[in-house]
Amino acid sequence: MLQGKYVAILVEDGFEDSELAEPLRVLQAANANVVIVGSSVKKAFKGKRGKVTVNANADASEVNYKEFDAVVVPGGYAPDKMRMNQAMVNLVRNLYDEGKVVAAICHGPQLLISAGVVKGKRVTSYPSIAIDLKNAGAEWVDEPVVVDGNLITSRRPADIPEFNKAIIKSLKLKS
Repeated sequence: MLQGKYVAILVEDGFEDSELAEPLRVLQAANANVVIVGSSVKKAFKGKRGKVTVNANADASEVNYKEFDAVVVPGGYAPDKMRMNQAMVNLVRNLYDEGKVVAAICHGPQLLISAGVVKGKRVTSYPSIAIDLKNAGAEWVDEPVVVDGNLITSRRPADIPEFNKAIIKSLKLKS
């Protein structure tokens, strides 16, 4: 279904376990080429619930954004760390600017704020960062999944099935 599509899933310590594991599983099942991109390839990244540990396949400072069709930003505590990594911020901004799929769930939109891609966009997130998104110029709504152009946002783990469907649909449309 998604043969030939390359998707980066960003990782840092404290990611929400299911928000990384489920998109990874679904994208791989759809035959996408998934690359776990972290701040280093020399360490294991642990989920905040301790159920999932992953190693990055690539270092954010060494990847070329032109190789990817999409980026997925899981939530948890990780996005606050990701936004301090300029290479991750640049990867998101560059993919967004190229019209590629940029998907973020839960606290993931914190990274979108730092990448400067939410102004004038309709988005959702975990409710606690709604004010941050509004202050960054976004229109925040309380819906399971919001697609605005090439930007896909979602609220929480319970919304993962709809989030995954939106990512796959957007990638298929970009064929």
